[in-house]
Amino acid sequence: MDKQILKILERDARTSSAQMAVMLGKTEEEIEQSIKEMEEAGIIRHYKAIIDWEKAGKEHVFAFIDVRVSPSRGVGFDDVARRVYKYPEVHSVYLVSGDYDLRVVVEGKTMRDVAFFVAEKLSTLEGVLSTKSSFLLKKYKMDGDIFEEPAAAEDRLAVAP
Repeated sequence: MDKQILKILERDARTSSAQMAVMLGKTEEEIEQSIKEMEEAGIIRHYKAIIDWEKAGKEHVFAFIDVRVSPSRGVGFDDVARRVYKYPEVHSVYLVSGDYDLRVVVEGKTMRDVAFFVAEKLSTLEGVLSTKSSFLLKKYKMDGDIFEEPAAAEDRLAVAP
């Protein structure tokens, strides 16, 4: 049941315990107890909304910064990752496979803000060997939500049998 609750909350954190009880054939009290236990265990970290900031009129610039790191003895990549994720500009940090070690998602008001962060803060950290930046140009889908408006019926191509 917990996995089903998690899937429902992941899709829409505003789903009420009463709605989930009906969906899962359980009592509202059972749902609330499961949620409480998962919150206390740290399985449910927090609840959030997916915002289309472009529609809200707030300019945001996101960049994916691939970072090549020299791992430290005993802590591997964790030490550098911890220093990186403490910056307020850093949205996410992932350990990845491939040519680079960390993928850092950085948020700024302008491209210049992001470039300054990479040049003055990120690339100067001890253990950072090199970086490669890619700026987000358009968001199509994020966390399961499609950000594109559906095509109007008249824009669709005719299908011939």
